[in-house]
Amino acid sequence: MRRLGAALLLAALLLSACARAPQLHQREAYVFGTRVEVSVWGESADRAAQALAAVLAEFDRLHRMLHAWQPSELTALNGAIARGERAIAVSGELTFLLEDAADIAARSDHLFDPAIGRLVALWGFHTDEFKPLLPDRTAVEAVVKAQPRMSDLSFAGERATSRNRAVQLDLGGYAKGYALDRAAAILKEKGVSNALINIGGNVMALGDKGGTPWRVGIQHPRAAAPLATLELRDGEAIGTSGDYQRYFEIDGRRYCHLLDPRTGRPAEGVQAVTVLIPPQARTPQGYVLRGAGALSDAASKPLFIAGPGEWRGLARRLGVEQALLIDGGGVMHVTAALRERLTMLASDMKIVSEP
Repeated sequence: MRRLGAALLLAALLLSACARAPQLHQREAYVFGTRVEVSVWGESADRAAQALAAVLAEFDRLHRMLHAWQPSELTALNGAIARGERAIAVSGELTFLLEDAADIAARSDHLFDPAIGRLVALWGFHTDEFKPLLPDRTAVEAVVKAQPRMSDLSFAGERATSRNRAVQLDLGGYAKGYALDRAAAILKEKGVSNALINIGGNVMALGDKGGTPWRVGIQHPRAAAPLATLELRDGEAIGTSGDYQRYFEIDGRRYCHLLDPRTGRPAEGVQAVTVLIPPQARTPQGYVLRGAGALSDAASKPLFIAGPGEWRGLARRLGVEQALLIDGGGVMHVTAALRERLTMLASDMKIVSEP
């Protein structure tokens, strides 16, 4: 019922290149509830192995720190908020992540808002194997009425306070993108200039592959084959949100994991959104670097929830110029900046260009 396949597919040429080009080194793992793959080009086997091991170790660390329903620093914070505690001890890194996520939430009119973790749990998505079961309507309405928002949080040094005990944090729409940024930073620290990082369809490129750009595929939301491919440039990141990634069906109706904070229900009328984010100016924040990854992960969610009528204006407010949305009828709406870079593979897709 649920297709765990990534929103983006690495192009098949990666596999053929592996057979004929010993300079391509790859490692796979399963973290963040999805498959991750990291590819390094042009390095010795020893350097590549060390760099890949460091990246996967970082993914495991972040997975354990940010898990939304297994014991973690995030669940400890959620518990303290629910108990009404004040001045809760929070690490500097988690403080940075929450402040950055709060900034994106504010710019997205809170359509992206990690404070709605209670809703995610009520809909059964706080598990890897969720069941087709509708939540209690009264419980959902109570969370919506409480209006938990990232703006309810305040920070003083490494202390956090929430003025709303209904806030329960779930960084599932942000953590994979942050992990992309951390992976890119680690690879560069290890002397790796050319790599492709894929976390369940959130992808970032470093350099190229022997003079050839890294090419990725964008998943068709209703078919097994890719919708299109594009070449990623150095430092770019791409992210997709789709109603085919985590969902269940009851009586032929699809309920996806992308929840609208305004209604407390899964968003409808959209099949998928993809955003392409150029390299961001990276500002050192202690040991934390902000890049294109976090924005590529977070930005696709509010555009999906906003839907066909509002997504383009919201994309502008988020600074996203390269994006596409496939509406409930299967029509692809794509910005001119992204359309010129796509190589379409689905010949039957109706395309509408957006300014």
